[in-house]
Amino acid sequence: MKCVAVLGGGPAGAFAAEQLALAGAKVVLFDEKLAWEKPCGGGLTYKAYRQYPFLLHNPTPKKLINETILFAPRGGAATLRLREPLLIYSRLDLNRMLLERAESAGAQIEKTRVREMARTGDAWQLTTSSGSLRCDFCIVATGARNPLRDVGTRLTAADTMSALGYYIPGGQDHIDIQFLSRLEGYIWVFPRCGHLSVGICGKNQPAQVLRARLEQFLAERSMAFKGAPFYSHLLPSLEWPSWKSNRVAGEGWLAVGDAAGLVDPITGEGLYYAIRSADLAAKALTANGGHADIVQNYRRMLRRDFAADLEFASHLAKRVFLGRFLFGSVPSRMVQFARFSPRFAGIMQDLFAGTQTYRGLKDRLLRNLNGSMLEIFMNLGLRRLVPEKVVSR
Repeated sequence: MKCVAVLGGGPAGAFAAEQLALAGAKVVLFDEKLAWEKPCGGGLTYKAYRQYPFLLHNPTPKKLINETILFAPRGGAATLRLREPLLIYSRLDLNRMLLERAESAGAQIEKTRVREMARTGDAWQLTTSSGSLRCDFCIVATGARNPLRDVGTRLTAADTMSALGYYIPGGQDHIDIQFLSRLEGYIWVFPRCGHLSVGICGKNQPAQVLRARLEQFLAERSMAFKGAPFYSHLLPSLEWPSWKSNRVAGEGWLAVGDAAGLVDPITGEGLYYAIRSADLAAKALTANGGHADIVQNYRRMLRRDFAADLEFASHLAKRVFLGRFLFGSVPSRMVQFARFSPRFAGIMQDLFAGTQTYRGLKDRLLRNLNGSMLEIFMNLGLRRLVPEKVVSR
């Protein structure tokens, strides 16, 4: 492999550049902004730092969060004490760290935009704002708003989710997740270093409607947001049929992260899948074989590693947010079950940690159903018989 161009300097592009440079490839990374901020970016699950320990063990400022509180209409609240903490970075700090690692590994970083890419034989001719480059292969890491129409996933409006939020002064030691009626999405309150990131993500609703629902939530909680920095972003959230035709690779190119549509359709998590897909792309590129083998191997690795599970999650997403169960909404029942059943709370903890797959969720729920229901009924009965203050002692 003579030369690989990485188009985009977010976490996916930066990590791909690092891994390819460490493997001996000549790597040039192009990004017109380099490290930048996002409203929802920066949360890393246990699954991510278990597989890539450097995400935990580094001097970059971060917060370790051990508690999440879930809220749902008519479901009350449930507190999950996480067995493995969630890491929360400023996305700016995390991105800067990954770019510095890529540069230290030998990747060349160019702060410029790729305006055009043309295929000539077995190579690419890239035209940038400041010059041109001929390369053998491209890693497409341009994010959800990919200006290069011939490479990367094709997102329709139905395959996207809006995420927007405010950075508000203050702090807390836990994460809040608020489900809302008739919304395929949720509100979050993430404590970052020096401020709170408070935002909303959702599908099939205009951004102005989501912003109004978020601001109503902030007003109800007496959280001052006037004059606070506001951010918005587009996230891939593929519908189930779209996974079948998702364009993740082609002749001379591999797409990673958001540019490949690799985001959890339920949680909106993208960082782990960005980093993991970048790793798999680097492995595919540095293995023996021609261009066709690289493309085929990358598709196979993605599906075997996590893409099949995300596809299954897209089939569940509307049921999770908009479905009904036992005469109530699914989010309300989830919160109630998590409050009254330690077994169910354990399942929710593992979903937050990223260690519970969606394809294995049904079997685990069925295995624990009898025990969970018994715990719920016992807890409900105990609270009726004994005052809550006595129970909590």
